[in-house]
Amino acid sequence: MGRPEPTRYHKITYDAAAIEGLFVDLFLDAHSVAPPQITLDLDATDDPLHGHQEERFFHGYYDNYCYLPLYVFCGRHLLAAKLRPANIDASAGSVEEIARIVACIRQRWPKVRILLRADSGFARDALMAWCESNSVDFLFGLAKNARLNAEIETELAAAQEQSQRSGKPTRRFKDFTWRTRKSWSRERRVVAKAEWTGGEANPRFVVTSLAREEHEARHLYEKLYCARGEMENRIKECQLDLYADRTSAHTMRANQLRLWFASMAYVLICALRRIGLAHTQFARASCGTIRLKLLKIGALVRTSVRRIKLAMPSAFPYQAEYHAAHTALTAAAR
Repeated sequence: MGRPEPTRYHKITYDAAAIEGLFVDLFLDAHSVAPPQITLDLDATDDPLHGHQEERFFHGYYDNYCYLPLYVFCGRHLLAAKLRPANIDASAGSVEEIARIVACIRQRWPKVRILLRADSGFARDALMAWCESNSVDFLFGLAKNARLNAEIETELAAAQEQSQRSGKPTRRFKDFTWRTRKSWSRERRVVAKAEWTGGEANPRFVVTSLAREEHEARHLYEKLYCARGEMENRIKECQLDLYADRTSAHTMRANQLRLWFASMAYVLICALRRIGLAHTQFARASCGTIRLKLLKIGALVRTSVRRIKLAMPSAFPYQAEYHAAHTALTAAAR
């Protein structure tokens, strides 16, 4: 037999465990001292596919053929980007992923308190039980159903009456313990938002391990749980600004590597923003803004033995920011 035909990916290989560990290590290295508490946000999103990639499946919720990557963030820090097929539950593999991340964090920060936060797609007994067994707090959305709605009939009626009198949306909160008929192994604390808005009921529920003495119901929902929406912006930065959805290779392994390339670009731009642009107008800019205004520019590059020179147009409007970033990064590298 002749030699096998070479492929474009023949020379590309990687150590998946080392790459996954690197994202957590970079997050830990970004802190000079261990914080007393951190919040890890989990979410799944769709990565639309337009070819016949390996593990390609149709997802009814997103109404297209896609992958279903799992992201884990802590604030703006990306800790995990796991490519998965779409024919699974949103929480599939989350216990293993969180166990790996938490173990790495506690090896460096043994006393840090960890809160896990996610939407109702992750309110699964396996994940909550793991958190309870490993001293990790959780705060998850909880899908509404007839039994849960019945628990807040009085609060909804009161909210409706007040809303009709005032002409404004009204919400009330209720704190109670609850357990599913079959899927949960124990009772857990549930907080309900009984809201009447736009002439109709809008009930919402969350399940948590956090104690009532520490977080009362309204604060728990409005200030702590709703803040998880900021993670959506982080996913948009990865998917839209840095092209994490360019998973057009045939195999899952190759597409996972493509996702990690985009994820590392996100990590690098976040580091540039945090270290180099902290005192500029781009201190809170999105990755897309930084990429377009500071990186995607016309310049003349001259390379010599000792240095690389960049000559930018004299009309470039962000010269001061560029110089400030260079100075800050140089100082940080010493």
